[in-house]
Amino acid sequence: MKIACFASGSGSNVEALFEAIEAGTLHASIELIVCDQPDAAVIERAKRRGCDVFVFRAKDYPDKPSFEREIIARLEAKGVERIILAGYMRLIGEELLGRYAGRIVNIHPSLLPAFPGKDAIGQAFRGGVKITGVTIHIVDEGMDTGPIMAQEAVRITEEMTRETLQQAIQRVEHRLYPQVIEEWMKEEANV
Repeated sequence: MKIACFASGSGSNVEALFEAIEAGTLHASIELIVCDQPDAAVIERAKRRGCDVFVFRAKDYPDKPSFEREIIARLEAKGVERIILAGYMRLIGEELLGRYAGRIVNIHPSLLPAFPGKDAIGQAFRGGVKITGVTIHIVDEGMDTGPIMAQEAVRITEEMTRETLQQAIQRVEHRLYPQVIEEWMKEEANV
């Protein structure tokens, strides 16, 4: 299965996907990394692995449909069948949703519907909850509102800092995301 990963930051989940592919536990090939931040660390991660990268700045386009149409053209040129969001900090618009409906998945660092949107880890930490976690869901037109595919809890202990909570969540993300993507692709292949 040919996939593209969309990311805006460090790309640690992208790295976990590359590692799962290399280990033979994720049967996919990452054809393209799409990034909206020219200085994001994910770009270097992708280049080290020889993966093509499309970097854009939204402000260089007249509107969201314009840059999404360019993304679609690049995805189609690579034969991409699924989109994996891995820390992509933009809402997916109508162009991409129309072309890839039901074939875009996202990972979010909370147990949705709790703490949607930006800084979910900080929201949970400041909110004083005892349990947060990771959610993987299909992307729809809302912010973190699509059908949930999988969730896993992470307990917040008294000695945790925001940083150690983030590390605990990332350990779950890096293990769970490749597993869920592999299961999702197998289920779709059997339909």
